[in-house]
Amino acid sequence: MKTTLLNDKQIRPTEYTKWRHAHDQFARRDKDRVTVDEYKAQLLKGRPVEPITLGIDDRYHDVYVADGHHRAIAHIELGAPEFSFIWYWIRSFGVHMERDPFPYHLLSL
Repeated sequence: MKTTLLNDKQIRPTEYTKWRHAHDQFARRDKDRVTVDEYKAQLLKGRPVEPITLGIDDRYHDVYVADGHHRAIAHIELGAPEFSFIWYWIRSFGVHMERDPFPYHLLSL
């Protein structure tokens, strides 16, 4: 998926109000900065990182990063063209990792 979709309108962070807040938080805390820098080094060496987990709630169809905020920030900071991901729907009856194609239409492309 295109890294440019990691923005405050299409694929949002869950733990932070905006991606800028996540970036600022990671810049302030040494442990987080080290983690982001390790992911950046791995990506620069051409080694894959664990896919970012995207969640979609079935009520509002919001798409957000459920797991992988550090990896997302590393991709954003590097200006990487794409990131790997897995995804799931959050439904009233539970969560299940999907194998179906991602519903890109929810991103208003």
